Amino acid sequence: MVAASDKIRRARPLLGTFVEIEVAGAARSEMDAAVDAAFETVASVHRLMSFHEPDSDVSRINREACLRPTWVNAATFEVLKAAVEMHRRSNGVFDIAVAPTLQAIGLLPPSDDGMPISAGQRSSNAIELLPGQTVWFRHHDIRIDLGGIAKGFAVDRALETLRLFKMPAGIVNAGGDLAVFGQYAQTIHIRHPRDPGRSIARVEVTDEALASTARRFDLIQSTETAASAIIDPGTRRPAHTVDGATVRASSCMVADALTKIVMISGTDAIGLLEHYNASALLISMDGDVHITPDWHHAVHVAA
Repeated sequence: MVAASDKIRRARPLLGTFVEIEVAGAARSEMDAAVDAAFETVASVHRLMSFHEPDSDVSRINREACLRPTWVNAATFEVLKAAVEMHRRSNGVFDIAVAPTLQAIGLLPPSDDGMPISAGQRSSNAIELLPGQTVWFRHHDIRIDLGGIAKGFAVDRALETLRLFKMPAGIVNAGGDLAVFGQYAQTIHIRHPRDPGRSIARVEVTDEALASTARRFDLIQSTETAASAIIDPGTRRPAHTVDGATVRASSCMVADALTKIVMISGTDAIGLLEHYNASALLISMDGDVHITPDWHHAVHVAA
């Protein structure tokens, strides 16, 4: 009989961050096999959807989809469909076509195709998803980055893998985008966006996903924070409506994408949160914490 307290936790650098996977309640050999498979699932998403990898689906369609319909893997097509749908429902606030702006401010590397970095087009009507898992860009200067949604997708897929291996409980955490399953709640601490060494709140999570985004920081380099990496497609500048956002949803892909919308729209995103049955915690620029009414019971704000 396996003791419920038996657990393992491992981490690997993937998706531009450290991905941590923890499972509990099974034999050690079974947990090792499940975690190995879950890491391979995340690595597969990384290979397909990285902006940095020259052979990824994202790099191929950025090079070729303006010239001809370009085939992509079913997983990439699923994420593109979700991104286009989120773009439509958010009236263009969520936009994967902000890659040229991220390149212009140095948050993504320049392209090696010789194309100059332009202001870029909006996704609206510019990205066409065709039968046979093919993608066509209507404009030559469209470039996409799935960094605002693919990490959550990878977490969801890793969790599915752990369940396929019949793990009783676990958590997959990709740099703050995480999902939890099993009988017991996990306590997650949310960083203060202007003082990342300090927790501003903690939340209990059970069988659901959580994603957070905020001002950029590197604790190894400095305790100072910098502007958000979330680009407002309306202004082509970093979002500055709120300092930080955490979203709870049934899937990490949805939570991941919604954090970008909340960072740009603030409390105006409540209607969209309700559509996805999601909750949010927002930290305004003056440090005030705002929590959607359906989430007060699970969030504990630090004194």
